[in-house]
Amino acid sequence: MDQTPTDQADPTAPEPGAPIRVLLADDQALLRSAFKVLVDSEPDMEVVGEACDGAEAFELARRTRADVVLMDIRMPGTDGLAATRMISADPELAAVRVVMLTTFEVDEYVAAALRAGASGFLGKGAEPEELLNAIRVAAAGEALLSPAATKGLIATFLAQGGGAGPDPSGGSPGAHAQRLAALTVREREVLVHVAAGLSNDGIAGRLEVSPLTVKTHVNRAMAKLGARDRAQLVVIAYESGLVRPRAE
Repeated sequence: MDQTPTDQADPTAPEPGAPIRVLLADDQALLRSAFKVLVDSEPDMEVVGEACDGAEAFELARRTRADVVLMDIRMPGTDGLAATRMISADPELAAVRVVMLTTFEVDEYVAAALRAGASGFLGKGAEPEELLNAIRVAAAGEALLSPAATKGLIATFLAQGGGAGPDPSGGSPGAHAQRLAALTVREREVLVHVAAGLSNDGIAGRLEVSPLTVKTHVNRAMAKLGARDRAQLVVIAYESGLVRPRAE
């Protein structure tokens, strides 16, 4: 097994013991109320603000320093995609993780949301435990990319001819390809598996290393590629040409 030294704690993650600060952004007041009751019932998290549109979500993210924003994609005025781009572009909000709330987990917004800087997706019909787990996963710096969402992302790239348009880390496909040269062979191998939607445990099983070693490789790849989180690694893998979508 690889003997890779462990990294220090993620500086963007919430302080140990501190509750996860959650911001709710949805134009439906009833839905926000339901989410608030659920989140505030947990001892390790708290709702620190509610927004009814994307512009308000951005302002509240700056004011409250939320750890996780549950962001509805479709809102009047400034929508969730625009708000996510604003959050991702603000250096002071580098630690904020955005989880997109969607009516359907896989839709036409998957690739656009990931490029905007979202850490993943959650269907509005998700079970309460799924919502709470999503918040914890995002706060820990992981990505919410289920196999279904990853499949939808690949299908979108296929339809777009490989990924046109801006990406979340601000680089071009050519720039990503150049930065890939800075990755070690193992980091590139791990990146390929991340792009396939595998978890750290899943990658560890494939490569016969520890999950902690995989996490170290993922963190180093994010640093070298300028990715905010794991979800953006998926986009970069396709944008750079390291992984090429293929029809099933």
